[in-house]
Amino acid sequence: QVQLVESGGGLVQAGGSLRLSCAASGRTFSAYGVGWFRQTPGKGQEFVAGISWSGGSTCYTNPVKGRFTTSIDNAKNTVYLQMNSLKPEDTAVYYCAAGFFEHFSIATMSQAGKYNSWGRGTQVNVSS
Repeated sequence: QVQLVESGGGLVQAGGSLRLSCAASGRTFSAYGVGWFRQTPGKGQEFVAGISWSGGSTCYTNPVKGRFTTSIDNAKNTVYLQMNSLKPEDTAVYYCAAGFFEHFSIATMSQAGKYNSWGRGTQVNVSS
């Protein structure tokens, strides 16, 4: 099972940018996909973005399309979430998660139950 550690959260003004990192340790597989989720007390858990371990497939939820980009550095076993044009409604605890996927699409990667490894999360606060 892979272990995941997020970093890069913090406080930023609306319109600003942050880059989150998700460092993976342990055994990884080409069939792995990594998803980014966020959670707030009011909205619950929300899928944000997903990427295949090869980096060849990505998907995003509509509210972040065009603003967020996920990428992977296989040499570093690290997945990134570049967040630009941040809005106050992006404020949340962001988690990365890993799981096995036969197909990489938002239909599959948005399902939290398909992930078997989760990080502890990193807090992102966007002020208006």
